[in-house]
Amino acid sequence: MRLSDIMGRLELSAYPQVALVIFLAVFAVLGARVFARARKGEFERAASLPLHDDADIDTAPTPTPTPTGSKP
Repeated sequence: MRLSDIMGRLELSAYPQVALVIFLAVFAVLGARVFARARKGEFERAASLPLHDDADIDTAPTPTPTPTGSKP
């Protein structure tokens, strides 16, 4: 019995349909999560991060790198 005979007898036609349903369900959940009004403030804050100076951000300050002593 060859592999092509085994694969030919399997009913594999349902797998693409199941994968499509799973994909659409995940897409719908992610879309609902992104467009939820409860997260609007979080997204607005994240969108304005590039416009703020480092001192304006309410996170812990990051240490500045120290020069190694060599000049370019």
